[in-house]
Amino acid sequence: MSAAQTSSAPQIAVYPGSFDPITTGHVDIAERASRIFSRVIVAIGTHPTKRGFLSIEDRVRLVRQSTGHLSNIEVMAFEGLVVEFCRRRGASVIVRGMRAVGDFDAEFRMGLANRDLAPEIETVFMLPQPQQQFVSSSLVREIAFHGGNFDSYVPACVSEELKKRAARGDDAISSRGDD
Repeated sequence: MSAAQTSSAPQIAVYPGSFDPITTGHVDIAERASRIFSRVIVAIGTHPTKRGFLSIEDRVRLVRQSTGHLSNIEVMAFEGLVVEFCRRRGASVIVRGMRAVGDFDAEFRMGLANRDLAPEIETVFMLPQPQQQFVSSSLVREIAFHGGNFDSYVPACVSEELKKRAARGDDAISSRGDD
């Protein structure tokens, strides 16, 4: 056995993504990861050249509200490489959700690149519940843009926020933004 397998040190996992907005599928993965790992950091990435649908501050707030029932979850924004963020936080695992075959190629390539950059950090793929396999942030944004009902795809706090913005005529709802 390796030292990691026999160690009683808490295992920290990072669950990175844009969470723009967080969906019920994201919450499902966070809940399940929180049962496996001592601590899970939901790391909300920012992209230097893309404007988000929701501001980074709003995403952090909504993810905190959506995962507030999980005592071992921490939510924070980050910039740069996920593996560097993991190193700074002492994380040994990256958690990634994989919905369907369409996700496999990109996730596989990203996982291999992360392994090359940081061989000490493992990537763990988790599958969502079957009813959530088609749900994505971009689907929620598209439905919101067209005024459709997206309640079953997002936590209640996200639904309320998006509906308030739509009622105000907020640009985040009335325009598709960058993806």
